[in-house]
Amino acid sequence: GGPPPQQHPGSEDMRFLLVRTLIAGALFCAVVPSLSAQQTSPRDSARSASGSQANPAVVQQLRQRLLSSGMTPDQIHARLLAEGYPESLLDGYIPGSQGPAKEPTPDVYNALQELGIADSTDVAFYRALQSDSTTRVSRDSLTRGRADTMLLARDSLGRILRRGVVRADVADSLARADSGFNIFGLEVFRSSLSKFDPNLNGPVDATYRLGPGDQLVLILSGDVEAAYTLDVTREGFVVIPQVGQIYVANLTLGQLEDLLFTRLGRVYSGVRRGSGATTRFSVSVAKLRSNQVFVLGEVERPGSYQVSSAGTAVTALYAAGGPTASGTLRGVQIKRGEHLVSTLDLYDYFLRGDGSRDARLETGDIVFIPARGPRVRVIGEVIRPGTYEVKAGETLADMIKAAGGFRSDASRRRVQIERILPPAKRTADGRDRITIDVQSEGLASGDGDGDALSISVEGGDVVRVFPVAKRVRNTITVSGNVWSPGRQGLRPGMTIADAIRLAGGPKPDVYLGSVLVDRVRPDSTRLQLRASLRDSVGNVIDDFPLQADDAVQAFGVGEFRPERYVAIGGAVRKPGRFLYRQGMTMRDLVLLAGGLEESAYLKEAEIARLPEVRTGATTATTTRVPLDSTYLFERKPGLAYLGPPGIAGSQSGAPEAELKPYDNVLILKQPSWELQRVVTISGEVRFPGQYTLKSRSERLADLVDRAGGMTNEAFPQGTVFIRSKEHLGRVAIDVPRALRHRDSPENLLLMDGDRISVPLKSSVVAVRGAVNAPNIVAYVPGKGIDYYLSQAGGVTTSGDRGKAFVTQPSGKRETKGRFTSPEPQPGSLVVVPAKQASQGSWLTNLATFLQTSVSVLTAYVAIKALVK
Repeated sequence: GGPPPQQHPGSEDMRFLLVRTLIAGALFCAVVPSLSAQQTSPRDSARSASGSQANPAVVQQLRQRLLSSGMTPDQIHARLLAEGYPESLLDGYIPGSQGPAKEPTPDVYNALQELGIADSTDVAFYRALQSDSTTRVSRDSLTRGRADTMLLARDSLGRILRRGVVRADVADSLARADSGFNIFGLEVFRSSLSKFDPNLNGPVDATYRLGPGDQLVLILSGDVEAAYTLDVTREGFVVIPQVGQIYVANLTLGQLEDLLFTRLGRVYSGVRRGSGATTRFSVSVAKLRSNQVFVLGEVERPGSYQVSSAGTAVTALYAAGGPTASGTLRGVQIKRGEHLVSTLDLYDYFLRGDGSRDARLETGDIVFIPARGPRVRVIGEVIRPGTYEVKAGETLADMIKAAGGFRSDASRRRVQIERILPPAKRTADGRDRITIDVQSEGLASGDGDGDALSISVEGGDVVRVFPVAKRVRNTITVSGNVWSPGRQGLRPGMTIADAIRLAGGPKPDVYLGSVLVDRVRPDSTRLQLRASLRDSVGNVIDDFPLQADDAVQAFGVGEFRPERYVAIGGAVRKPGRFLYRQGMTMRDLVLLAGGLEESAYLKEAEIARLPEVRTGATTATTTRVPLDSTYLFERKPGLAYLGPPGIAGSQSGAPEAELKPYDNVLILKQPSWELQRVVTISGEVRFPGQYTLKSRSERLADLVDRAGGMTNEAFPQGTVFIRSKEHLGRVAIDVPRALRHRDSPENLLLMDGDRISVPLKSSVVAVRGAVNAPNIVAYVPGKGIDYYLSQAGGVTTSGDRGKAFVTQPSGKRETKGRFTSPEPQPGSLVVVPAKQASQGSWLTNLATFLQTSVSVLTAYVAIKALVK
């Protein structure tokens, strides 16, 4: 209701201008990042588009597989190129490769298979680790063995583990994580390594029923010699020459033999039963027919299948891929028309090898897999942890037998059952599970009998068998200076002396002063006890009985002795420190150091020794001891010496110099001794080649003189001088000046390994770098760098003309200055470097400025509004 606030003249215009500025700034800030993104270099774009980093577990597996292949990186590259892949495809997984590895692509897996590094099973395992949709394996699940964090695919990792395609440590961790989750029996039908096909080439038994499509062979011998091939017709007949038509359909092979005795006996009088027969016959099935059967229900690939007439229900079931995870293994039904021929429990097949109920199939038979029954998971210390289907009335003992029984390290004091309560027994507070501890003497005996093991199991039960305790009881440990240290069983009344004697007795240098006994009290605190040895035989003073878990430790005198050494350096082959031994001489030490070098001075050597009295600043006393040529161990007396000249000294035999601990021996070198220095000169000189320097003062000009001087075609300005010593490389010098003025710094002193190359005359200048047309330009006397840049098309927009430089033929580099311009010489190189990348483009800088301005203006408007 009060009067309207007064406004400053022009405030509306000011606000309108401010709003326009804010909107314009916001729009510009939104547009500039897209412009900057468009200016991103292709290399940055490729880097941002690269694949994400791979799962470390997958990378570790791939690197281990490549390492175990035995191929070098070069061999892997060559094989990849030969197979049509980029040679760098596997670089991220080669052991020792730099940089993070990317997520494996299908090409990576295909290349691994084509190179023979991995097979299809390996690739299935790697894909299972990589794909979250198939298996979610966290690092915690691998280390802690938590199976509840793993979602197994239809081709479970457990089957891959049992086929032995991964490293033992990874397989162990995954097996623990998957303990008991594998459905027992399904892996038989998933494997491609074994089949249940019948023997098509071997004989069939007498119970085999004949039918249309079979082919028989009838052989007569004795009074009549004949052989007939008999095909069973569609109507079920065979036709035997001179005998006629015989109906054989649905007869067993045994029934056919009985029939042939009658029918053949009518034609051949010698055919009869018993020993009086003069004509004998044999009939066999040469070719088996195929039956069309149907596999239906909970199977991987339901449908119609052609199965050999000798095939059984398991044969057809294997052809259909076996039951699904929801199909039963305990009640496979075989139906023929309206009748149930047989019900097959596959556990009889897999656990006991009983195939008596595996009926032979006929055309039109149906193998039906109903839905599975309840299942029980058995885990822990059993032979075969897994998930087992349970029939009504089966007990805990049956489940443990199905799992192969107890392992030797199973604790048979109790078995634990985790059970899901029936809905009627579940309380309102959500207590749906209970734990049942089963304890019985039958567990300890392992006979599987007893009231406790007869407890019924129910669907969803988890049977857990615990391991024995890892702690080994009733033991003691003997360590230290004995012959056989280790763990021992504790006997009643066993003492320290008994334990030491059982450990082989003490060593000769045993410390008699004390033997320590570490004892653990019932409250886990430790007590230190001690005794002493009377002698090195093992007799103990103040001996006392030991208790379980006592740790006896004997010591050796050598453990308390400091490590004494002597050292040698100078002109020996292997200088260094060596263990001191009493009575050691300098000759012994020279032998240990590999002998003397050619430069050794054989007059004397120096020994630095710790002073007897350590007063003042004295740290060592030195003495000189004589040497002679007998220290050259390869030189035998009376034979010529084949080494370098300069070896001096008598062969009378210098006195032995006995060493003391910590002595430091220095073998002196002959003064000014060195091997010849060799330098190489090549190119346009009269006598190129390798030259040996005559003195240490020989210089470049002296070498050119010895090489006969330069030829008329030589280009001395372009001489290349390479110094190999200390890997210095090319040295830039002015050779013409060195030849004219022998006392100039350009006339370098030569060193061993120097290489000088004198090229032919040159009349061109090379132009490289950020120019429009890099080229070779003819040399024009007196022209500067700008002339040659113009001859190469000028500097590009990315070139830095102000930093252009010339590398003269001598190797010296001259840079273009503000007021100076180098003049290229014949054979020189002109280079224009590219401009250094700026910290940000003007668009980016402007966007930053506008963002800051918008923020300041926004704050100003807000403060202005609050003040009003």
